[in-house]
Amino acid sequence: MKRCVCLAVLALLAFVSLTAQAPKGWLLRADSSTAASDPDAAGAIKFVTMGTGFHATNPQAAVYWNPANKAAGNYSLKGTFKLMKPSGHTNYYGLVFGGSGLEGPKQSYLYFLVAQDGTWLIKRRDGDVATQDVSKAASAAVKKPDAGGQSTNALEVRVQPDKIEYVVNGTVVTTTPKTGLTAKTDGIYGIRVNHLLEVHVDGFGVSKGT
Repeated sequence: MKRCVCLAVLALLAFVSLTAQAPKGWLLRADSSTAASDPDAAGAIKFVTMGTGFHATNPQAAVYWNPANKAAGNYSLKGTFKLMKPSGHTNYYGLVFGGSGLEGPKQSYLYFLVAQDGTWLIKRRDGDVATQDVSKAASAAVKKPDAGGQSTNALEVRVQPDKIEYVVNGTVVTTTPKTGLTAKTDGIYGIRVNHLLEVHVDGFGVSKGT
């Protein structure tokens, strides 16, 4: 069952100082796994400010957003995602954009994500259940976990008048037209982290395009 809750102040074991707290104004919506072969982990989702960014610990998948964070027209959405440790199988994390109705049954958004296996993924969600794959591929631009189990990937979505560019670590890995599944790019932007992951996010935000 999905839920949308305001974030309270949450501690993150050894990773957070006593002054860390949940980002003001942010909300989360969890997507609990319904697959017996791919269960969620025990425990609560935690999303806190840490340093200059955010830190997400996800026993369940979740979308994080601040309703005040909206973009329209031409813009660039960026975030640098550090995977703290890999999960037992492939799980994705990254950027959400063009969102609306995120708190209700008519939620809608696009998302551009990467995973520990070196793939990127673009999907569209419309409603509580329906998701549609737009594009997916492996790319040398996506950094896989190192010997310590960590990787850092800078993601960017460049929304232009007639197309969208999807960028990983400075490399455009694909483009889509401003039509069909990727026609709607105006709206709320945020972050998605799938279950069984711990991810730190820095440099998250939007700049106006030309």
